[in-house]
Parts: sequence; C-alpha cells; structure tokens
Amino acid sequence: MLSRVTRAAGVGVRLRRACNAAAFLCSQPCVEKCPADHVFSRAYGSQKEKLDMSIFPVENIRNFSIIAHVDHGKSTLADRLLEITGTIAKTDQNKQVLDKLQVERERGITVKAQTASLFYSYEGTNYLLNLIDTPGHVDFSYEVSRSLSACQGVILVVDANEGIQAQTMANFYLAFEAQLAIIPVINKIDLKNADPERVEKQIEKLFDISKDECIRISAKLGTNVEKVLQEVIEKVPPPSVNISDPLKALVFDSTFDHYRGVIANIALFGGEVQKGHKIMSGHTRKTYEVNEVGILTPNEQPTHKLYAGQVGYLIAGMKEVTEAQIGDTLYLHKQPVEPLPGFKSAKPMVFAGMYPVDQSEYNNLKSAIEKLTLNDSSVTIHRDSSLALGAGWRLGFLGLLHLEVFNQRLEQEYNASVILTAPTVPYKAVLSSAKLIKEHGKEITVINPAEFPDKSSVSEYLEPTVLGTIITPDDYIGKIITLCQTRRAVQRDMMYIDEHRVMLKYIFPLNEIVVDFYDALKSLSSGYASFDYEDAGYQAADLVKIDILLNGNSVEELGTVVHKDKAYAVGKAMCERLKDAIPRQLFEIAIQAALGSKVIARETVKAYRKNVLAKCYGGDITRKMKLLKRQAEGKKKMRKIGNVEVPKDAFISVLKRQSEK
Repeated sequence: MLSRVTRAAGVGVRLRRACNAAAFLCSQPCVEKCPADHVFSRAYGSQKEKLDMSIFPVENIRNFSIIAHVDHGKSTLADRLLEITGTIAKTDQNKQVLDKLQVERERGITVKAQTASLFYSYEGTNYLLNLIDTPGHVDFSYEVSRSLSACQGVILVVDANEGIQAQTMANFYLAFEAQLAIIPVINKIDLKNADPERVEKQIEKLFDISKDECIRISAKLGTNVEKVLQEVIEKVPPPSVNISDPLKALVFDSTFDHYRGVIANIALFGGEVQKGHKIMSGHTRKTYEVNEVGILTPNEQPTHKLYAGQVGYLIAGMKEVTEAQIGDTLYLHKQPVEPLPGFKSAKPMVFAGMYPVDQSEYNNLKSAIEKLTLNDSSVTIHRDSSLALGAGWRLGFLGLLHLEVFNQRLEQEYNASVILTAPTVPYKAVLSSAKLIKEHGKEITVINPAEFPDKSSVSEYLEPTVLGTIITPDDYIGKIITLCQTRRAVQRDMMYIDEHRVMLKYIFPLNEIVVDFYDALKSLSSGYASFDYEDAGYQAADLVKIDILLNGNSVEELGTVVHKDKAYAVGKAMCERLKDAIPRQLFEIAIQAALGSKVIARETVKAYRKNVLAKCYGGDITRKMKLLKRQAEGKKKMRKIGNVEVPKDAFISVLKRQSEK
C-alpha cells in the first residue's frame, strides 16, 4: 500500500512539472486525472475539493489589480489571464467572466470589483496570483481605492487607439499615492487604427514611466498576455506579512447570501484562519465561529486554511447585514490586534429620494436596500418622509450612473419597484442668527430642498464644487470651452498631452454637471472626449429656492434649489411639466413658480365648463352676458373652497429625472 502511494506521488510530481499551471490543484482541465486527488478531503460531500494553501509561502504570493479607463479592456485581459493559468477552460464563451451581475452584462461595464486566485508556474516555482478586476467609471472609483488596499501592484491598461483618458489619470494617481508597483500595458494593438508609439509617448510624458517598460498586448487575441503574468511576478513585491503573527484580516468587500449569511472577502495581513476558529470583529466586538474559508477561482473554492498574504473569503455565521462592515479588522478571540486603518468613507455627490410605489412594500424595500448597501458600501442612507409619497429614504450616491445602477440592481436582484425623485446635491448654509447658531452650529448641510433655510437667517450659501478633467482631441476645444462656460465653470489649466489631444481642467459647480453634462460633452465631441471629476470643496454661491404654488398654496415636495441665474428657466420648465401632469378640474388652476413672494413663471390649467349659451338662439347680448357672469361667479366660489389634489403619478412625472432635458 505504501509503495502504491509513493508511486502515485511520483506521478503527481511528473505531471506537476509538465503542466504550466499548478496542476496538482486540478484547476487546469487535464486529460489525465491527477493521482494526487485522493489527498484532498471533500467538503460536506460536495464536489468541491479543499485545497491546501500552505504550499504557497509568502514570497510566492502576488496580489495585484487591473485598473483603466472605461472600455479599455480590463475584463477581457482578466479573462485571458484566467485562461492562461488554467483557472477557467478556454472557450469562445469567455466574455466578462468576472462580471457576474446582470446589470454589468447588460451595460457592458464593470460595477463591482471582483477577485480571482490564479495558480501559475514560472521558472520551476509555483506562484499564487490574486487578481482583482476593478470598475473604470468615475462613479465607482471608491471600489478601485478599496481594491488597491489589498494589493501590492497594479496593471495599468491603456487603449492603443484612444490613448490616455481622464479615468486613466485618476486611477494612476490612486495607485501612485498607495505606492504600488505599476506595470503599464498597451491593449488593443490588433485594431487597424492602433498607435502604440503615440500612447507610449503619452505614458512617458504624463506618468514618467519609460516606454521600454510598456507591454504591448491584444487581450482579445491573447497576444503577448503571458508576458504580463511574468512581469507581475518579477515587478510586484510579495506582501510584507508574517504567518507567525496573530491573525489580522481586513474585510474589503462583502455580499449577503440568504442561506449562509454574510460572505466577507478578506485580505490577511498576519497569522492564519481556518474552520472552527473563534474570531472577533474590531467594529462590533462580536465573536463568531468560522464555518468556512476559501479562495475565489473565480467561484468559491473551500480551503483548509488561509495564511498571511493571501486573499479569500470567510463565512462565520454573520446573520445581520450590519455586522460585516467594509474596512473592519477581524482577529482571533482573546488575541486583540491594532485595527487596520480601513477606508475613508465615500463622500456622496448626488442625493435622491427613494420611496416604495406602495407603502405596504416599505419593509421589503428596507431590507432590500440594507442588503444592497452591504455589497455597495458607498451609498449613504437617511430616513425621509413626504406628504405626497409617504415614508422613504434620502440616498446619497457617488454619481448619476451609480444612482441608475443601484436602482437597476434593486429591480433585478430584489424585484423591488421604487419611485426615484430628481437628483439634488448637498448645499451648505452659514447661519447668521445667534439663536440658530446655538441650536444647529455655524454651518448646516441641506440635502433636502424642503429644509432649505430662508435668506433672512443666513449670511451666505455654499454649493459643492468639483475639479473636472476633460481629455479631448483638439478639434473640439472651442465647443467644449463654450459648454463649460454655460455651466458656470472656471478654467484652471489647459495642456497638450501630445500633438492632437488636450487636457482641460475646470472647477465646476456640482449641480451643473450632475444630470446631463456628460451626455452633452459626448455628443459635442462625437464621443471622443472623456471626463473625470474629484471633490473640490465648497464655494459661496447666490442660491435661491423655487416654491411651486397651486392656487396660492405651496407644494412642499416640488420645491427645488437653483442658482439665481437659472431660476427663471427652471421655474418655467417645472410649471410647464405640471400643466401637462395635473388633470383639469371644474375650476381654474393657477400653477406658479415663486422666489419668496415674487412670482417668476405661471401656467394655467383651464376649467371644465358647461356651454351655458347653448339654449340662447340669437337674442340680446345682455342675456348672454348675464349667464356667463353667473357661471364665472360660481367658478370663483368653487375655486375658493376647492382643493387641488395633485395625483401621485403627477408627482412622479415632475419629480422624476427628465430624460429629454
């Protein structure tokens, strides 16, 4: 029996040498089954083998991320890396393998950062490569910054056709500030308009990285992709951790499973963890027993243990959504450690009201929002209620696409239908009255227009601003500068990054770009311009609140805050939309937009009226005048006692973001 085991082990060694990936893990689809298979124990009688991760010492581990602008080929490169290392079988169906959400597949964008562990043999040594594929859109930059905390290096992908774009710059600086090793990769060299020499010059000029370090690849065809893996092994340092230290694990992402509770994605900065360990959360101070640990390949693959330097998942019976805080530190019970710095909380840029279509659905929607915010921790939640729409929430998002994706995920993953109000931005007011300052402090933040303070009690209003970076071909500069000026932007910088592309920097008021600026920029530049922004603090602004009056009565939910210069246009547009939405009554309805006591726009919904002259065949004009006068008096009396009930669908059509704007 012993000799048979020895022979089997010998065959295992020979197979391991022959296979490029770590074949002993059976991750590559080999024709021959590994004889070493019987070493692994089956997990709970399932088909998944438990892997032994102790065979990867810290110096053979590489943790890296792929970062790039939208649509430069991050997910395609990730697919090829998974194929080369034998993590997934090589088929034509491998497109966006790591993009698991329905919304990601529909839109063709990455929304969630996804982790996958790859096994790769290089120069006779087996390496464990932990890859994190990140989103490219500015609205999901919080996902990128979180992912980089679990990495020691990044692959910076640049499109050989498009060159460096706005989000390439933003992601490069995130990695540069985190002091990570950066491997520049020029993708899509198979396109007929590809110009890798020009892109190399841009990388050298903007990022001060020598053109000799750039790797030219085609992720679609798999050209030169193997070289990227070799560069990762040579240039990315192994994590500086120690297995003999007590357990210290950072929770950098988490999802909720109805049967197993919270599944936490962790990066180990010290020690080891296995099933049966008692662990504590640094945030909640609660103790849990570990039920399962494993790695993602990209599907869950249970292991016996996870060791320092490795990235994987952990299930520990956390049943409450609030228990797995992203950025939390996990450690062994009775072995407390210094908590890791975690992540600075995301700063919401756009707020919108969210209400259930039917109030009986309130609790279901509440639980759906809680579970979704566990997976997307950059959303902030405040309770809110409205006379017209009932109880709901005021949610804060990082941008408009973030808001749309969140709403789409609620519908697809939790089957929840909601009413979303028009997006607003958070304003600040500096109070002047001593009594109010004592009560609320010197400054108050206003996220709901209904709470906007009156001018008499405020010394100045402040609006949020952003530093916008636009990279565009120089043919469109004139149109883009005009667009920026109409949005009250102030130019800060203008620089040619090569012979044909210009980088413009502007300070924008956030409320000017939040709804439709990106669409306008794309249509003006035939889709060539790219846009990225970052927070630039607050600046003083001449803000006013527009009240909407129906027959002289203010409708609180329809109030909105705008800059004084735009007040007339916004007020007129609101009145016109309401005129179309409010059903006619038996009396006339006056719809007015007012700044304080001054009416700036008006529309009238005419009354239904009976033709009182129908019975008059000819005759004296005074007879007709008498009948019309009596009818007018009746309508006037009716208008005094009649209330205008704004139907719910009218509210929705007015408050909803206007797509045709």
